[in-house]
Amino acid sequence: MPKFLQRRWHGYHTVWAFMLLLLLIIVVSFYNWVIGVASLFLAGTLCFSMLQAELSFRRNLVEYINGLSFRIKRVEGEAVSMLPLGIILYSEDRKVEWNNRSAGDIFSRKSLVGEEIEELLPDVMPSAAGHVPVKRETSKENALKEIRKEIAVDERHYQVVIIPSERLLYLYDITELVVLRERYEEEKLAIGIVMMDNLDEAAQGMDDQQRTSLIAKVASEITEWSKQYEVYLRRLSSERYLMLLNHRSLQALEESRFVILDEVREMTADLKVPMTLSIGLAYGSESASELGALAQSSLDMALGRGGDQAAVKAGQRLSFYGGKSNAAEKRTRVRARVIAHALRDLMQESDRVLIMGHRTPDIDAVGAAIGLLKAAQMYNVEANIVMETPNPSITRMMEQIRRDEELNKSFISTEQALQVMTEHTLLIVVDTHKASMTMEPRLVQYASRIVVVDHHRRGEEFINDAVLVYLEPYASSTCELVTELLQYIHDKIKLSPLEATMLLAGITVDTKHFALHTGSRTFEAAGFLRRVGADTILIQRMLKEDLQEYISKAEIIKHARMVYDHIALVVTEPGMKIPQLLIAQTADTLLGMTNVVASFVISERPDGLIGISARSLGRMNVQVVMEKLGGGGHLSNAAVQLEGTSKEAEARLLAVLAEIEAKEGLFE
Repeated sequence: MPKFLQRRWHGYHTVWAFMLLLLLIIVVSFYNWVIGVASLFLAGTLCFSMLQAELSFRRNLVEYINGLSFRIKRVEGEAVSMLPLGIILYSEDRKVEWNNRSAGDIFSRKSLVGEEIEELLPDVMPSAAGHVPVKRETSKENALKEIRKEIAVDERHYQVVIIPSERLLYLYDITELVVLRERYEEEKLAIGIVMMDNLDEAAQGMDDQQRTSLIAKVASEITEWSKQYEVYLRRLSSERYLMLLNHRSLQALEESRFVILDEVREMTADLKVPMTLSIGLAYGSESASELGALAQSSLDMALGRGGDQAAVKAGQRLSFYGGKSNAAEKRTRVRARVIAHALRDLMQESDRVLIMGHRTPDIDAVGAAIGLLKAAQMYNVEANIVMETPNPSITRMMEQIRRDEELNKSFISTEQALQVMTEHTLLIVVDTHKASMTMEPRLVQYASRIVVVDHHRRGEEFINDAVLVYLEPYASSTCELVTELLQYIHDKIKLSPLEATMLLAGITVDTKHFALHTGSRTFEAAGFLRRVGADTILIQRMLKEDLQEYISKAEIIKHARMVYDHIALVVTEPGMKIPQLLIAQTADTLLGMTNVVASFVISERPDGLIGISARSLGRMNVQVVMEKLGGGGHLSNAAVQLEGTSKEAEARLLAVLAEIEAKEGLFE
């Protein structure tokens, strides 16, 4: 019997009362034995009655407990069976041995005995190899070995809790929780900014009335689009709008591939320069202020990639939509002058200037570096170009540079650059904006002041702590940007014929001899360089092609085939190792073929990776294709390096092309 029952008021406490009573009777007996005997008789009778009552209580208690235990055992099975959660016991061979009624109701069957667990709950059970009988453990240890997963059965959602050590699983109905969770996710706030990114260019030559009419026409189209997708739109200025929407509307916009981009461009196609939009959207943060900052960052990303596209930042995911059209040239000489003056001040405040391009530098990167080197020297600031062993594509260029002893001394290795870098050193990164692609990422990490000069479309990775960024995707090359800066950075800039030739060579190569990406500013920059002594004959000598390389390209082109009618695809034979430069040159050559608007060359490289070079004449955005494979580049010039085999790379590329063709079409 429990001690708390034994210690109740009529338990052991009465024993002490009777002991005291007996003591009093003995005392009374000394004075009057008659009264003592009578008292003893009465006390004995009372003691006997109390003892009988105690024994009776204990018998009744035992009977009650036995009866309660019997009732519990009788309803125990029924209670487990009627619990509002499914319970399944399964055997070592993963077949159901027993289930309660709720588990049967979940699967619309009275009994599940004999059923395979994998058939009832596919992709839920742990692998058979890892599922072995184990000895019974403590409840705490079992809890640590629980496996929890969510499943859906007949439009209901359940959480499956598996305890492998007991071969037991529970199914909890969490439909209401899942519905609430989905509703919460759908209604989470997203913020966006819509911008007419080339209003000044599109409205050039218009009077105020025509300009206002154009803005009203585009604004009406944007308003109708926002109503269709349940987006709250607020006009911030004549060319900028604020978007407030939920995740459900954002998903609908992404599924539509932001059709408003094409609608506005087509609606204004009759203009000399069609109107285009850029959209930046952000979702996933709980802070509205952080969402606003991310939305602006997404818009900057869309503009940095050439405009006419939407950038969506959702948590760690950054997606781009649109961007199929060539970027319209819209940078101004005012901006070039402002950047040039800011760069001049930074150079004068520095004890040294280090200029660095990307890994495996090309003619554009080296030419731009030489131009900025000259700018620093004009202000008597010590400057160096950081370069390791150059790649074969610039061998003839480097031979010309070595003949100029003064210029050749300005080239230093990455280790030397790390040694001479100080707190007041200015690092200028040219022809790339990604730290991971620079000649030495550690220089970017250690530099306190960084300037970025680049013409590539902005990617997700960016040197965000740069003090000055001159990123213009509308330019043909970095050499073109540097040439413009040189005209404003010093009143009497003096370029040697060799320096001017190197800058013009960079423009020539990146424009494919002025055939692609050329605007009026490109020819103006080339004209300036020609006036100061650039040697076009020397450029032709530097760009001459080796006969053996030409034969190698012909061997590669033999494997070309056409896909989607206008895309030339080359996949070299297994074991055929080709340098990345030759892969890129082959892709360039294929663009000169009839009816080819884009080319892809896939081959194994000497380092074991699979290289893919993509080229386009502008009707197809090869940058988007390469980004889906993990690479990047420009609208008409992109690449990626993959692990695996050429056939695997081909399959992945064709899958991406098929996806783009199904969703929005490959060609503009």
